[in-house]
Amino acid sequence: MNKVVPRWEWRTFGNNLEDGKKNIKKHGDARHRESTEIYILSQKSNDNTKVRDELMDIKSPIRINNETGLEQWTVVTKAEFPIHINDLVIVYKAFGLEMPYLEKDEYSYSEYVNDLIAKNPNLRIVDVKKNRHGYLIDDAIVEFAQVKFDDYKTETIAVEHTDPDLVLKTMDKLGLKGMENINYIKAMKQHFGLKY
Repeated sequence: MNKVVPRWEWRTFGNNLEDGKKNIKKHGDARHRESTEIYILSQKSNDNTKVRDELMDIKSPIRINNETGLEQWTVVTKAEFPIHINDLVIVYKAFGLEMPYLEKDEYSYSEYVNDLIAKNPNLRIVDVKKNRHGYLIDDAIVEFAQVKFDDYKTETIAVEHTDPDLVLKTMDKLGLKGMENINYIKAMKQHFGLKY
């Protein structure tokens, strides 16, 4: 297995990010990507749990620097469908929920969403569409994106790298310092009135 290297991340959301976007655009051409994903919000956890590219994709925060506001996230798993019960143990741990008794060893995507997720009162499905514009600036991954949470439209800017000092330097270079660090789960929970 390839070693997973956790990244330090900063992200913010809002509809007043034009100055940041202008500064980012000065650094060449963007790599454009569009995606449709579903995020699964848990009332018992703030792990990033989503289905993207036909994979159950889970990231967990492992460190938060209260001084800088940066968060370090690591990939927990990317499980294929049909999803096996062994992977579901990891999934429910990420949800912060006890795994229910399962009648089968594996579940198709539709069974997973309709039978396990949609019927659980502690979980909420959010349809997310992203139009992403990615850059590499001083070796840091930088992006801005137009996103939709169900029917709610907003924008986001992010800076990521394994070195937190480089993240901070890049933020400073792009005029992003002083803005609140809001990850995807926090942004969605705030919008839908869920406790973060």
